[in-house]
Amino acid sequence: MSLASNIQSTFLRHQQAIDATLRQAMSAESDILPPQADIVLRPFYGQMEYHLGWVDSSFAPTKANPGKLLRPTLLLLAYEAAGAWGLVGEEIAASEQIPAYLRRALFAAAAIELTHNCTLIHDDIEDGDTERRHRATVWNLWGIPQATNTGDGLYTLARMTLWRILDEGVDAAIAAQLGALLDRTCLAIFEGQFLDMSFEQRLDISPSMYLNMINRKTAALMACAVEMGGYLGTRDTEIIQGLRSFGWALGTAFQVRDDLLGIWDTAELGKSPAGDIYKRKKTLPVIHAFAHASEPDAKLLREIYEQETPVTPEQVAHILEIFARTESRTYCQNFLAQQCNQARVALTNVPHGESTVAARAFNDMETIVDFLEEAAR
Repeated sequence: MSLASNIQSTFLRHQQAIDATLRQAMSAESDILPPQADIVLRPFYGQMEYHLGWVDSSFAPTKANPGKLLRPTLLLLAYEAAGAWGLVGEEIAASEQIPAYLRRALFAAAAIELTHNCTLIHDDIEDGDTERRHRATVWNLWGIPQATNTGDGLYTLARMTLWRILDEGVDAAIAAQLGALLDRTCLAIFEGQFLDMSFEQRLDISPSMYLNMINRKTAALMACAVEMGGYLGTRDTEIIQGLRSFGWALGTAFQVRDDLLGIWDTAELGKSPAGDIYKRKKTLPVIHAFAHASEPDAKLLREIYEQETPVTPEQVAHILEIFARTESRTYCQNFLAQQCNQARVALTNVPHGESTVAARAFNDMETIVDFLEEAAR
């Protein structure tokens, strides 16, 4: 099979289970409202459902792009790779479309996805993005105050959803550990967003400063997802820490891949060509170019990134020429390849179980690495 077929199979394998659990988590809160409250609060939950791609702006059911569901998928793959708490051999009823052993980890996976979507809504506000996945963003439709509230609602719903793992037989001590892990991760994400926003008015950002930021903003949640899957799947700390190392490297690679695609191949991201340049986002290629440009090129970069008027197509062309002279694309491709290699090494060092489910999970995680590494070629 081709890489495209393999990665599609990987992302689709648990999609139905994740989607069903997200809807269960959402309905658990909205369904308990009294009729009169349901009428006035329907838009509150409707805005969440709109962002998740379940309804249109009138709150009528629709099917929009839900994204890859990468983070909850990683949690479930890590859970399977770690042994799924020895539950893989349990029989399931013929009518069940979701394997019984997955139920132990599904609410944690949903909590990770809800947390991620909270950050997306807030990012859209802070970045001024009017579209996400080819649809108007929540703040663009309902305003910044309501979008902020919607993001906060998803954050709270995520925490409430996580505690439902107790209903699936997860020990209270493990549940508390996962709750603390998610809280620490959320703080790291907010730290990363603070750094990202503080960098907007600075031109002295070094690659190491940038990597420190994306480790918090992007890598932290992927590492958290994989580590949570490990804790739900095994008591073996060597397996759990190995999976966490894999998640950190993968998360860093994911962001650098986005940085590359945001300039040189934006079709997959649903953005305009060189969109990150027009928005003057200080991603890794830009930061590398600032650090390695000649004085005339550095002067031009500073002028463009400090000007108050919009960036023109001619200026974009000049910036791309500077990137070529500083070999910034090659630098980012090499860095991406290094991170992917680190992820592979970490995954190889994780003790492998003998079950076919664990073997398939390890293979799927390797496929995700292959998918990210494509941008390095």
